[in-house]
Amino acid sequence: MLKTVFVPINRAGWPFIAIFALVAAGLWYWHFAAGLVGCVLTLWCIYFFRDPDRFTPTREGLVICPADGVVQSVVRAVPPPELEMGDTPRTRIAVFMNVFDVHVNRVPIDGKITKVSYRPGKFFNASLDKASIDNERMSLKVTSDDGTEIGFVQIAGLVARRILCHAKVGDSYRAGERFGMIRFGSRVDVFLPDGIEPLVCVGQTTLAAETVLADLKSSEKARDGEIR
Repeated sequence: MLKTVFVPINRAGWPFIAIFALVAAGLWYWHFAAGLVGCVLTLWCIYFFRDPDRFTPTREGLVICPADGVVQSVVRAVPPPELEMGDTPRTRIAVFMNVFDVHVNRVPIDGKITKVSYRPGKFFNASLDKASIDNERMSLKVTSDDGTEIGFVQIAGLVARRILCHAKVGDSYRAGERFGMIRFGSRVDVFLPDGIEPLVCVGQTTLAAETVLADLKSSEKARDGEIR
């Protein structure tokens, strides 16, 4: 129970938490009701920057979800040109994160980072399809030991104004390890290898480092889902 309530805070959040707390203290001194609002916002800020540990499936071939949120779309799309993954459309899984989700992002497979590219852009609502083209983004590619390439893209949203990425070309990661975060509402796209079907469906809730997006060693057909 205590582990559920008292989770670790990502270090990128402490400056924001401090600012929120100072503003709340000033508001409290000025007016009781305003101080209560400030306290609520400070608690929300602490909640936003939570960074819980996750239990990641480790079987070879699994593609792990890099973000908490909801599967916004599963479509065929061409990867961003900066990833140099060709012009052939691939299955793209878009996971939308609202301001109440954990925003720490994780690497989807074991491998080495072979591409990192930042592109400035606009700040449309991340749930819109055009956000993948027009919005500010950080595009990454991870390559496994057997040469499998997975592209994944951090996309800023309507509220998000800062993409944090600690991964660099040449860094080695295990699936589920933290590589960055996006502040205040955003989206992460994952591009699967050609011929690999997703194991999630639109509307499904995901957990970073735990939800399996696909199985590179399976021939299972794409899944459908419905509200029940």
